[in-house]
Amino acid sequence: EAQEPNNQEMLALSSTAALSFAGPGLAGVSSRAGGAAMVAKSKAIPFLDAPPALDGTMAGDKGFDPLLLSNVVPIQWAREAELKHARICMLAVVGWVTVDLGFTVPYAPQVSSLAAHDAAVDKGVFLGLLIPIALVEVLAGIPKCFQIMNEPDASPGGDYKFDPLGIGASAEMQEKEISNGRLAMLAFSGIVTQAALTQGPFPYTYNGVEDLVPPMQSVQGALSIL
Repeated sequence: EAQEPNNQEMLALSSTAALSFAGPGLAGVSSRAGGAAMVAKSKAIPFLDAPPALDGTMAGDKGFDPLLLSNVVPIQWAREAELKHARICMLAVVGWVTVDLGFTVPYAPQVSSLAAHDAAVDKGVFLGLLIPIALVEVLAGIPKCFQIMNEPDASPGGDYKFDPLGIGASAEMQEKEISNGRLAMLAFSGIVTQAALTQGPFPYTYNGVEDLVPPMQSVQGALSIL
């Protein structure tokens, strides 16, 4: 005897008939919608897709890569470059400001940080800094880049096994380093720009601290009257 189809079989037959009646267009739309729903969105820019290379495992990974450079540049090579410049700028911010606050070293030109480069070149003492930096770059920086590019089990970018105090191994310290380094890169750019525009000392404004704390203008004005 022929058996009547149950509810599940009836539903399957109805779905098949509907798709075949609608043609391939509806099926394509359905598959595309399903694929789009599976694409994760960036945490930093929610209306953009998450960069595939930024999976949140690396310190400082906020999912921010609107140009998708991580799809073109190897992520560890980019981290090596970012950490190198971050560390340099953290030192540079401190060095630039302390010199303009009066700190000097023997044989250094007695000039502002803005004029120090040209003065050091003119006096020839710049070689004392250029040669050590070049040696570090040639003996450590370039080999590290080749290691990252060619060895799958290479140490992460920026890891030179130099941590005499043992404070850089934790995830918390790595996060702090890259966060402060990014801030220092922006800060150093602002400091140099302001120093060049104002031609003045720290805090590199046209009217000194008054530009940073506007109420001081009225306080100084009142004091001058007294």
